Amino acid sequence: MELEFNFFQHWYPLSPVEDLDPTQPTTATLLGLRLVIWKPKSSETFRVFLDRCPHRLAPLSEGRIDDTTGNLMCSYHGWQFDDRGICTHIPQAENPELARKNLCAVAFPVRQQQDLLWVWPDATSSDRAVNTPLPLSPQVDASQGFVWSSFVRDLEYDWQTLVENVADPSHVPFSHHGVQGDRSKAVPMPIEILQSTPNLISANVPGRIAGTIAFEPPCRLEYALKFGDGSKQVGLVTYCVPVSPGKSRIVAQFPRNFAKTLHRLTPRWWEHTNVRNQVLDGDMMLLQQQESFLQERQLTESWKTAYELPTSADRFVIEFRKWFDRYCGGQLPWNEVGLSDRLTRTINDNRQQILDRYQQHTRHCSSCRSVLLIVQRLQIALLIYFALTVSAVALFPDSLKLKLGLPLIAIALLGLGAYAWLKFWLSPRFYFVDYIHAKR
Repeated sequence: MELEFNFFQHWYPLSPVEDLDPTQPTTATLLGLRLVIWKPKSSETFRVFLDRCPHRLAPLSEGRIDDTTGNLMCSYHGWQFDDRGICTHIPQAENPELARKNLCAVAFPVRQQQDLLWVWPDATSSDRAVNTPLPLSPQVDASQGFVWSSFVRDLEYDWQTLVENVADPSHVPFSHHGVQGDRSKAVPMPIEILQSTPNLISANVPGRIAGTIAFEPPCRLEYALKFGDGSKQVGLVTYCVPVSPGKSRIVAQFPRNFAKTLHRLTPRWWEHTNVRNQVLDGDMMLLQQQESFLQERQLTESWKTAYELPTSADRFVIEFRKWFDRYCGGQLPWNEVGLSDRLTRTINDNRQQILDRYQQHTRHCSSCRSVLLIVQRLQIALLIYFALTVSAVALFPDSLKLKLGLPLIAIALLGLGAYAWLKFWLSPRFYFVDYIHAKR
């Protein structure tokens, strides 16, 4: 039976544009396809190619933007490709015309909108891509008074697990206790399904902060919440991106139409290290192991009997699982890109690997990367200052040691305290912070 849903013929956000480096290629993976993101010097928008040079299949992500032409150069043999993927130069060619004879890199349709870079991962259906609207959120709209921030992180669990988790608001008081929830205030959550079609699942979410959930397959999963007299609105706009079996990426935006001054004053990196990453850490160990247990059970039964879903709080999860079974056969199309369609996972208890913030987020985030570099340099400067100050004061004559040396030593000790704070409190937040539910 031919399934009704084609994962490859949809728009996906790869990254916030502000996190992409226009001076060098960046790699990303989507639906098992390894991609390269790069920006031609003559263009205002990024381009996305298959990360594979047609010559000898070397990764174009290890290439460079040529200083003269502004094209993407393969670092293996120097072949160059323009913004459409057409080969413009082959250094080894005796006949220069050889470069233009169908020796193209695979270029995918792209768009930049709502501060995100979008890609259509099917180069053969570009006409359809042109006529397919992006799955944009109405809340990410400055003209309606909204402000927002963006966030991206790679996750150690599958796309279907990510969608299922984000679609389940009842876990928040427990998984995110002390960060975004309070387990002592958990209450029944009778979710009401409003619509369930091949292209949209939506529901009402009751509570003090009431609103709606909407899932627009394959990636947009959005909360729109109101509180007070209804004039204050806050949203959670997530794009759940399938990367490879057992791997996914979340691209998230957090719009609101109030506290705009606070939004402008709060550094993006501070929000990432102290809130956004903590929220995902709270889920990571749970979901990575939950996925393994479900995989074992699904060898002999379906999710319908593997799970126990007796309350209305699980209605959206049930509706998503039914959609996934009906229109996708309960599987992602890994076999279409040569990957096994069955996840083979064993439980990984290596918490530093599962909660590796640097590999999963920091290296992708321009804000966190920049601040981490400043923090590292500042630590070195503070240590050098302390060593030089102590050495200099030791050489002072006795008449100056008390009058001038003591204040300098005091300042140096404050600097040493700042170094310790940077070293042992702030810096680890870009790498790894263990999240132990029993101690929260």
